[in-house]
Formats: sequence, structure tokens, C-alpha cells
Amino acid sequence: MLDLSQVSVVLPSLDPDEKLDAVIDGLLEYGFTDIILVNDGSKPENLPRFQNAAQKHKEITLLHHEVNRGKGAALKTAFAWFLENRPQGLGVVTVDGDNQHHPEDTRACCQRMLETGNVVLGCRDFTGPEVPARSRFGNHTTSLVFKLFCGMTLSDTQTGLRAIPRDAVEKFLTVYGDRFEYETNMLLAMKTMGIPYEEVSIRTVYIEENKSSHFHAIKDSWRIYKLILAHFFRYTLSSAVCACVDTGVFALLDWALRGAAAVIHATVPYVGARAVSSLLNFFLNKKLVFQSGVKTGKAMLRYYLLAVPQMAAQMLLTNGLFRLLRISETAGGIRTLWYVIVMVCLYFLSYTIQQRWVFAVSKNDQ
Repeated sequence: MLDLSQVSVVLPSLDPDEKLDAVIDGLLEYGFTDIILVNDGSKPENLPRFQNAAQKHKEITLLHHEVNRGKGAALKTAFAWFLENRPQGLGVVTVDGDNQHHPEDTRACCQRMLETGNVVLGCRDFTGPEVPARSRFGNHTTSLVFKLFCGMTLSDTQTGLRAIPRDAVEKFLTVYGDRFEYETNMLLAMKTMGIPYEEVSIRTVYIEENKSSHFHAIKDSWRIYKLILAHFFRYTLSSAVCACVDTGVFALLDWALRGAAAVIHATVPYVGARAVSSLLNFFLNKKLVFQSGVKTGKAMLRYYLLAVPQMAAQMLLTNGLFRLLRISETAGGIRTLWYVIVMVCLYFLSYTIQQRWVFAVSKNDQ
């Protein structure tokens, strides 16, 4: 039988109703013996429900926020308490208080976490007719954004059921955010910090179309999407700065070497421009964009294994077009314009490879 004595349940709650009691009863029935219940600044009339639960069940530790600080803050309060007060604890599992996570699924996620040492995400199936339209649309949209801009394949980006080993709890405690965006930041941290994760299929349960959720569609969605898009915008800004440097160096060398031998004019401007801009781009991307923990030497080797073929493609596509169309070598302005167009096209390919390979963190990099 699975021993859950060293796994703490983290249960954040704001103004709960009777469903919180059902969640607690289910967890206890399925063998959980340590529940960290966090009251996130609920209204005075709802406080008795917390107090009654703590008095009734010795397995519950009740923590309070005097005012509502957000789900992220409640999770971090519980994480900090766990690390300080459960030195033998192997990990935690976060669950929502609206009774949408079946305790058997919670057990399954914990078992997988204990077996693998990975963060385990309990993922729902959003194709069923019982799923509210706003939840289906929101999850599919966020999953697509994660795929395109972060290189992460996640089938349920909004799940609150997450089994987290102790070392990952320590890392997540440093992640920014106090409200619903914190859970998104946890997912992003798994990428940047190289925290291994996997998904486990769970039941899809929606009670009264999720009306008890405190998630605000516009305000909280904006908090989430701006974090993901900021990642891409930082890359775009880094690329734009380096593109200006690249283009400036290219134009200068192209003008200065116009009377030089053909082979020099055909190669030096490209090589010189890319050498300067690529070195700048590498450090900007590593430190500011991907915030990667990969060793500099290893990441730089990968980067130039990408940059050199990219530079060759830039040269071939630019010179190849000019030779094909027999455009005069003196048409410097047109050459520079086409050079920029090719560079922009290669930019999208480069982004994908950098996030998924060059700056991707593995266990060996930690």
C-alpha cells in the first residue's frame, strides 16, 4: 500500500463552501495524513468552516492570511511552512478546494512523483461535453501559447493538481507571483530551471460549470499571458538590438570592401557582422531571455553549432539570389535590404532551436 505519510497536501482556500469539507474527507479517506490548509483572507463569516475543520481533524495544520493575497501567495506560504516544519517530508501535492480533484487521482499523482522524483501534473481531458466552453477555450489557447513561445507541450496548463518533490518545492518558492499567474510561472520555471515533469491523466470534473472559481477571465488571463509573451518579446528585443548591430557592421564592411577581391567582398561582411552580433546575442539570450542555467561553454558550443549553419544560410540565400537575378554588386542598398529580409526569416527558426536545445537545461546542468 502506498505510504503517504511523508507527502503533505497543500490546500489553499478563499471563502469556501461545503465542498471544502468534502475535499478534506476524501483526502483523509484515501490515506493522506498531513493537510496544510491555508485561509487566504476569507470573509469573517466563512472563518468557522476553517476552524471547525482544524478542530475536527488532527491531520490539518491551519495557516492564515489576514487579507486576501492570492492563490500564489497561499501556495508559497504552505511551501515555506512545509520546508521548515516537515524536514523528512518527500514532497507536497497541491489540490483545489472546490472538490474537482478526485482523491484517487491525487494519490496516483503522488505515487508517480515518489516513483520518479518528477513534478507530476494531473491533466484533464478537455474534449468532453461536460467541460465549460470558457475552460476548453482557455486551456487550448494557453497550451498553444506555451507550445509556440515556450517550447513546452502541456495538455492542461491550468491544473491545480500538482505533485511536487521536495527539491522542486524549494525552487518554486523563489518563483515570482502572488495570484493565479504564479501557477503559470511554476510551469515556466520547470523549463528555465530544468525541473523534470510529466503528466498523469485524471478525471475531468466540473461542478456547476466551475462557478465557484475565483479566476477572473480577463484580469487573471492577462496576468498569465503577459508572462508568457514577455518571454518572446525579450527574445525579439534581443534579436532587434543584435540585428541593428549585425546590419550596421555588414553595411560598413560591404561599403569598405567594395573594391576588394570578389571572394573577400562575398564573405568578410557576412562573417564580420555575424561574429560581432552573435557573441552579443548569445549573452543577451542566455542571461536575459532564456535565463538558462546551462554552463556557458556548453551553451556556447550549441549556439555556434546553430549560428554557423545559420550564417552559411544567410550568405547562400543572399549571394545566391543576387547571382540568380544577376543584380549588380554595386546595388548595396538592395543587398542590405534583402540581407535583413533573410535574417528575419531565419530568426523564427533560430528561436525554436535555441529554446528547445541551445539553452534547454537538463539534469546534468544543475
